[in-house]
Amino acid sequence: MDRYVLNAVRSPLAADLGIGYGDSGRLFTAFMLGYFVTSPFFGYLGDRVSRKKLIALGIAVWSLGTVLSGTAAGFASLVFFRVLVGTGEAAYATLSPAMISDEWGPERRNNALTIFYAAIPLGSAIGYVFGGEMAAHWGWRSAFLWAGIPGLLLAMVLLPFEEPRRGESDGPALIARPSVTEIFRLFRNADYNLVVWGYVAYTFALGAFAFWGPTFLEKVHHLSTAHADRFFGAAITVGGLAGTLLGGFAATAWHRRNPAAYAWVMSGSMFLAAPLSVAALRAGSPSTCMSLLALAIFLLFLSTGPVNTLILETVPINLRAGAMAMSIFSIHLFGDMWSPEMIGRLADRLGGDLQKAVLLLPAVLLVAGVIWLALALKTATPRPGRLSTRTLPAG
Repeated sequence: MDRYVLNAVRSPLAADLGIGYGDSGRLFTAFMLGYFVTSPFFGYLGDRVSRKKLIALGIAVWSLGTVLSGTAAGFASLVFFRVLVGTGEAAYATLSPAMISDEWGPERRNNALTIFYAAIPLGSAIGYVFGGEMAAHWGWRSAFLWAGIPGLLLAMVLLPFEEPRRGESDGPALIARPSVTEIFRLFRNADYNLVVWGYVAYTFALGAFAFWGPTFLEKVHHLSTAHADRFFGAAITVGGLAGTLLGGFAATAWHRRNPAAYAWVMSGSMFLAAPLSVAALRAGSPSTCMSLLALAIFLLFLSTGPVNTLILETVPINLRAGAMAMSIFSIHLFGDMWSPEMIGRLADRLGGDLQKAVLLLPAVLLVAGVIWLALALKTATPRPGRLSTRTLPAG
């Protein structure tokens, strides 16, 4: 919710502070700098110290950054506050999945992570709707203030609960603390690389359109800011939530018979979503555009649970927090850290034609599909002597 309020109020915020397309995209880049730069640091700590305390700290920091975003006097201060939001989210996004993996065994882990990641479409939708409605009635600053305050109250909610032991759900094992060298060796793991680099392309496309989607409907189809935000709120609530849950639960059931099921769901969703996205972005009528976009959103979210499960299951147990951290670092450094600003700059160079600029994004989804297809084919091929992710390095 906190992250997507900015997307919902971009137009009135930009008009008030005198920010163009390119600098609007840079606000998202600022968030990503805080997010991906600090994620390896939290991943390193997460394999060594109490994760629930780090998560509480992260929630408090990002909520404070959200509240302060509503007080920004200009572009520079708003950039700083968005960096704070990203830093806090890095702690939470890096450590929470690893804790869930320690709580739930391989047979149920993907379902547990799917339910956890259903918070993304639900929270995103609330951010769009809440931000749009607050901006329409009380101004864009109030949207940040009232989005951030609940997080400050919720920051300590995990502290009374017992934290699971690392690797607890995978049976008794000696969990060695990983070295920094071992974390960077993740990029010699072929399966992990295919998961992450496909995720990079996916994040590039999804991040850019999540940022520019409401503005696209405003500029191309002449919807009001509130109307565009309501549509994305509804589409992500229904399509995103349904896609996340259906994709995750179906992949879990299929995985019992096919070890490549997770990767097939991921690649198939990209190959189906890309042409639908092109049709949506080129549609002449608002109703056709929005119908196709809603279907594309559903397809894109099918991969949410499986991709995050594979990030954790293609690495040794003691590297889970580090693997999630390096994944976050990579998908944002090479993905959506730059893509909203790139689309904004491209639109500026095309004379303000945002419709042409966003057509780059479906092509990038196809790249993700090809990479994940390679993973599916690789996983489906029997490999004698393949090591389990439960095999731990000695030191």
